[in-house]
Amino acid sequence: MKKLLTTPYSVLDLATVIQGKTPADTFRKSVDMARHAEDLGYTRYWLAEHHNMVSVASSATSVVIGHIAGATNTIRVGSGGIMLPNHSPLVIAEQFGTLESMYPGRIDLGLGRAPGTDQVTAMAIRGEQRFQAAQSFPQDVLKLQAYFSAENSRSSVRAIPGEGLEIPMWILGSSTDSAHLAAALGLPYAFASHFAPAQFLTAINIYREKFKPSDRLKEPYVLACINVVAADTDEEANRLATSLYQMFKGVISGKRQLLQPPVDSMDEVWTDYEAEQVNQMLACTFVGSKATIKQDMEEFLKQTQVDEIMASAHIFDHAAKMKSYGIFSEVFNEE
Repeated sequence: MKKLLTTPYSVLDLATVIQGKTPADTFRKSVDMARHAEDLGYTRYWLAEHHNMVSVASSATSVVIGHIAGATNTIRVGSGGIMLPNHSPLVIAEQFGTLESMYPGRIDLGLGRAPGTDQVTAMAIRGEQRFQAAQSFPQDVLKLQAYFSAENSRSSVRAIPGEGLEIPMWILGSSTDSAHLAAALGLPYAFASHFAPAQFLTAINIYREKFKPSDRLKEPYVLACINVVAADTDEEANRLATSLYQMFKGVISGKRQLLQPPVDSMDEVWTDYEAEQVNQMLACTFVGSKATIKQDMEEFLKQTQVDEIMASAHIFDHAAKMKSYGIFSEVFNEE
């Protein structure tokens, strides 16, 4: 059985813009948070590519990764993920080859097949090519691997920098499709259970059953992303979590807004239908005091046997967010 004390724990930062603040404020806080996470023993700090979302500032993901890596010393920094259909594989190989050259041994490349945005914006990013790019995701992952290989030096198209560098690649997913690909390629698998928990258990079981060892990975490796809101008391944590609930209410209603401050009760904020939909999306969410989080995490690890936990925290107050990550790290370090 997986043990808390031996399970790596990491951070997913969506570079959330809160009400009354700007993306510039967000980036300063992300640097603060990354340094804090490094001090607390977190393994990696990932950022996610999203577009046309007022509350998410990490659209230029590679740029933000470089900013965070430059402000820290040891923590791994990467993408959770790069939405590959939005990009040429060669350009991503060059970008991450550049990052790895600047910050050797610290860069992760997580890859997703979704556009990370709405269809209109996806069309603005890649035009008609987006349809073909989504379908060719497996082939584009193989192209990336080829660009990073030393053998590609004989090719007429080379990724400089990038060629010959050991950059860990991950497959990200929110459905069973990604599980088959990650297993076939022998790559580590990160599941977006923080917003798409419905197929989580099925997907990771498929991945483990069909996994084929590769030069990079001999055994299956599963990372589960979850939402975490920790505080001194359950009551305080539940109040802080209302910012997360309001954010997901905006997702299902199509009325996104900057991250809102917490409220005393959600009863007058959402309808019964919205509450049901949000709670389904947030099934892998851990809210409470250290004791509550620890008990719930032990049960989660027993049920899923995942190899790593990645925590996302949509908390309005920066100090409360820093404290939440501190409490969460204590859960993994207490005897």
